[in-house]
Amino acid sequence: MEKTILVGVAGPNDEEIKIKEYLDELEFLAETAGAETIKIFIQNLDRPNPKTYIGTGKLEEIRSFAQENEVKLIIFDDELTPSQLRNLEREFECRILDRTNLILDIFAQRAKTAYAKTQVELAQYQYLLPRLTRMWTHLERQRGGIGMRGPGESQIETDRRIILDKISRLKEHLKKIDRQMASQRGNRGSLVRISLVGYTNVGKSTLMNLLAKSEVFAENKLFATLDTTVRKVVIENVPFLLSDTVGFIRKLPHQLVESFKSTLDEVRESDILMHVVDISHPNFEEHIAVVKETLNEIGAKEKPVFLVFNKIDNYSYIPHDEYDLKEKSRENFTLEELKNSWMSKENNPCIFISAKNKTNLDKLRNDLYKMVAEIHAGRYPFDNFLW
Repeated sequence: MEKTILVGVAGPNDEEIKIKEYLDELEFLAETAGAETIKIFIQNLDRPNPKTYIGTGKLEEIRSFAQENEVKLIIFDDELTPSQLRNLEREFECRILDRTNLILDIFAQRAKTAYAKTQVELAQYQYLLPRLTRMWTHLERQRGGIGMRGPGESQIETDRRIILDKISRLKEHLKKIDRQMASQRGNRGSLVRISLVGYTNVGKSTLMNLLAKSEVFAENKLFATLDTTVRKVVIENVPFLLSDTVGFIRKLPHQLVESFKSTLDEVRESDILMHVVDISHPNFEEHIAVVKETLNEIGAKEKPVFLVFNKIDNYSYIPHDEYDLKEKSRENFTLEELKNSWMSKENNPCIFISAKNKTNLDKLRNDLYKMVAEIHAGRYPFDNFLW
């Protein structure tokens, strides 16, 4: 694995525990991409330095550590501007990645189908376009042709024109595939559709495999699933379509949201969203907020939601000291207290399960049966086979 350093900036209103969680997630992203984190640097700043993101003192500290440990890759937890990237590469004399570029790289590794590869390639070119000034290689060698270079045209202008042309062709290619996929969705008839959504690595694919008795790829890494997988599921005598989609994440690059919007048509056209949450994660409430925000961004915020709190087998808490006058924090709540809290305040139906241990799966199936049967009865009022 390639050795790397992670760098984050903490603002005046940022909690230390939050910054640590964010950088833990960045470390998991780096590991998923194939890098080994050997050091994490955090700098407290009112706002990031517009030239180098971090201050000169911290920059020198990181440079010394990188040189001593022969580190050739440094990853920053925020999206860097083109000038920051250029200045940091000059200062460190090694490769610099920001969070967006790292996620794009993981998506590129994970893309298996031609459709997913095209979507990721489009997102990469859209990210690259404003950053052409930092490229060390020329793109014109990738494509020849008469009239490609105007008189007196600079290399950067040629590169920009080539990338814009690639972006245009990729968008056209995706439109063709989108029409084919829309036709496929139309051919499925009027079966009730349920989509699994949630933060990445919460167990959606594992749950899909259990409900659909399928073999969707699932592992303990981020973005294990990129392509939407649709399976027909029958609970008792009620059939419906269940789809598994790409997981969401904090600061999901807008280029990816744009290019994957067509993949997420399955979510927009669903009758019910099963929002899967990793209840054992210390930051699960923020994960819920991130998913809601992303659903809003893709036009699916009005869909009925069934909250599925997964991984109760991993949940742990710290007992609250009755003599401690401070208010209980999240880690002091028992699982039962959390259940009561969410069931009382959440307008949407919710359930607590362990997909790994198959805990409460019978109740989950029963709840899904009731939801799907109700929608089916409304859609086909004279169809008595359910009853």
